[in-house]
Amino acid sequence: MKIRMTLLCILAIFVSGTAVQAAVVTKSVPYQHNDVTLEGYLAYDDSFKGKRPGVLIVHEWWGLNDYARRRAEQLAMMGYIAFALDMYGKGKVTPHPNQAVEWMNQINQNIQTWRRRAMAGLQVLNREPLTDKNRIAAIGYCFGGSTVQQLAYGGAHISGVVSFHGSLISPANVQANDVKAKILICHGSADPFAKPAQVQHYLATMEKSGLDWQMIFYGGAKHSFTNPDADKVDIPALGYNKSADQRSWQHMKIFFDQIFGKD
Repeated sequence: MKIRMTLLCILAIFVSGTAVQAAVVTKSVPYQHNDVTLEGYLAYDDSFKGKRPGVLIVHEWWGLNDYARRRAEQLAMMGYIAFALDMYGKGKVTPHPNQAVEWMNQINQNIQTWRRRAMAGLQVLNREPLTDKNRIAAIGYCFGGSTVQQLAYGGAHISGVVSFHGSLISPANVQANDVKAKILICHGSADPFAKPAQVQHYLATMEKSGLDWQMIFYGGAKHSFTNPDADKVDIPALGYNKSADQRSWQHMKIFFDQIFGKD
């Protein structure tokens, strides 16, 4: 397996007056799903010893870009082992909405293919020696938010999922007993992609589902509210919202404390 390793940052941690060198280590990890070669991005902090909870990250419709990688690095600095998977194929990243939609639709038009492609990334995270297989979560942005919902509905062995501005996927034909993950939906109240009637239908469906779920709305937040580059794209429905970004990240942390348990 060809792996590229990078030291992202060196931290001086003082314990009882002694400086200890710690580093966040990253590596690109090639893997396969069917006949497609994929390449994800793994990050962990080598100052944490032994196994630790794992977090799977699913990118926006643009592909596995620097934004998803930065989220992996953030999670690594929090003490997790994080793997940003690849849903499209090695090197398939674009700034163009039309291309992004085309690639996304190639995946989500078939639910089983969609779930299995995500499961391939989860298996990579599970194979890492540092991963505590009993404490794994998945988070996703935009298309990735929808993807982690599908992972949960497909019965993946994960503790919880967090969707940031993902499409709202109702659990049609899903048995609550088959879903092992708790669900957190972080949603912008001003997201034009989710019409009020769709939101109400989603809420009604989830209320009847028997799942362990919660949904938090962020006032004035549009689609892609967590991504600082959202305003650079000429799509009125997209926009960065610093307050919603920071608050949703804090809500994710609380959620992780609940599903993983504090050490």
